[in-house]
Amino acid sequence: MSRNSAIIAVLVAAMLWGTTGTFQSFLPDAREPLVVGALRLLIGAIALCALALAQPTARRAFSQLPRRPLLLASVAIAAYNLLFFAAVLRAGVGIGTAITIGSAPLWVALYDLTQGRKPTARKLTGQASAIFGACLLVLSGQTEGLTWAGIILALAAGLTYATYSLASSRMSPHAPSATIAASTFALAAIFTLPVFAFIPWHWALTGTAPYTLLALGLLSTGVAYALYTWGLKALPASTAVTLALAEPFTAWVLATFIVGEPLTYTKLTGAALLLLGLYFVTSEKRAEGL
Repeated sequence: MSRNSAIIAVLVAAMLWGTTGTFQSFLPDAREPLVVGALRLLIGAIALCALALAQPTARRAFSQLPRRPLLLASVAIAAYNLLFFAAVLRAGVGIGTAITIGSAPLWVALYDLTQGRKPTARKLTGQASAIFGACLLVLSGQTEGLTWAGIILALAAGLTYATYSLASSRMSPHAPSATIAASTFALAAIFTLPVFAFIPWHWALTGTAPYTLLALGLLSTGVAYALYTWGLKALPASTAVTLALAEPFTAWVLATFIVGEPLTYTKLTGAALLLLGLYFVTSEKRAEGL
């Protein structure tokens, strides 16, 4: 796989993640965020397992996956889905999203430093620009309802997402990406099943909710994470989590042109800084190890 193909795969994955907010706007007002997260995992896991089982090479590789990174990635992505929605409930959508997606590259960078890997000045500049731009896009100056609990949950969500990316990257040499994604999400879906025992979920069977949740699970989760895991085959986790900041850019474009949210200079500045940062990161010439 070429580096450019991997970059495109991760960017497309981030764009699919950016549709999550638009899809959720079509769900009933009575929706439970934790149930939405658990259902996304479950539907996505079914889709990813079907993809892996349809490929003979991927089907035979399930036994080749290292157990420790697999368990770590599964726990991390399950925790991420639940922590992120909990953070949004307590910190608000803007701040919860900004802290989560903005902290993930920082967590990965911290891990890289502990392993003796130092990013170049160009990459640091790109990451800083992309993170700041993403924050401008999603914050919009809203701090109402902010709590320390929300901040801590959002930081934890960013950490679990970074952990998932690092663990998946470690498994890349051992099996096809379809096998890695299917195994990880199947276990993660099992870990989140208790949610349905404690939180009402029957609203998911009413009206158009089943179709919206199916789209969330198949596109925003199944296809998106299949592409993201595939991209991790040729990209270090630090680059992949930075490219994933294209998610708020996609969400902003959809919110502006489909939902009808007002266009502001702050958001335009954020979009420009985010795109500039992604350019710096993707044009990094130095070879990086996984």
